[in-house]
Amino acid sequence: MFRLLADEDFDNDILHGLLLRRPKLNIVRVQDSSLAGEEDPVVLEWAARHGRMVLTHDFNTMLDCAYARVKTGRPMPGVVAIQQSVPVRRAIDEIEILVECSAAGEWEGQVIYLPLS
Repeated sequence: MFRLLADEDFDNDILHGLLLRRPKLNIVRVQDSSLAGEEDPVVLEWAARHGRMVLTHDFNTMLDCAYARVKTGRPMPGVVAIQQSVPVRRAIDEIEILVECSAAGEWEGQVIYLPLS
């Protein structure tokens, strides 16, 4: 099953919409876990240990940390980067397509920028 981790600043409206469409989707929010307030490297380490792709709007520090993990050969189950300016419905559609058309582990070591087009 596809497993996701939404970082602390990820839009909750997108998460709620995803869960309305896919109630069984396995999503953990950083703020609902022991990760609340942690720095991006800690969040990525936790995601790697738990096999969760990270959803983020953070195009600065989170992506830099993700690329650094890959460069040093550490596991990184993938990051999905979505600009905050993307409309909620479009973000939901794009994540839903990604989840439906991907296998767990398929995005290991990659950063995916949504929307795709």
